[in-house]
Amino acid sequence: MPKTAIRKLAKPERRAQLLETSKEILRECGGDALTLGHLAERAGVSKPIAYEHFGTREGLLIALSREIETRHADKLKRALGNAPNDLSSVAGTISAVYIGCAVENGLEWQAMAGALRGNAEMDRVQQELADDYVALIGGAVAPFSNLSKDDLRLRCAGLAGAAETIAREFVRGRATEENAAATLAALIVNGIGA
Repeated sequence: MPKTAIRKLAKPERRAQLLETSKEILRECGGDALTLGHLAERAGVSKPIAYEHFGTREGLLIALSREIETRHADKLKRALGNAPNDLSSVAGTISAVYIGCAVENGLEWQAMAGALRGNAEMDRVQQELADDYVALIGGAVAPFSNLSKDDLRLRCAGLAGAAETIAREFVRGRATEENAAATLAALIVNGIGA
């Protein structure tokens, strides 16, 4: 029986397909199962194609992390653009989007977070992404706070850590989506309020 031909995709579409397949592997099999060889096999492409796109497993994990965080930031920016201009509404928007992203990416996010720890380049990228998120929420809540710029940044960093922990509790089934979002919103209001 003849081997099925690999469907030719443009490079951006192939990369998107490989990232989506990577998320499926993370969701179904966990972080240890995500290798470039397994990805290539599952996506129906040759190993050189997977290596061409990501170089290494770490490169793949970094690309996945960036893709998930970029999508999250874009959703948050759009939602904040439509939020009423008061702290409670902004806090509710931030928390709803964060927990919504945990709903969307929960299992793969947990597996990827574990796999990303311990490599200097991956740690650097994770810090860069965290800093970008802190700046985004800081900009959203700044109009409602009398804190200095440095104090506001530090509080937002703490809130980002709290958001991650609350989302982890939700993913593990220890909180409902509504309770997780309401708890995070309350922390934002109480942590930022003037």
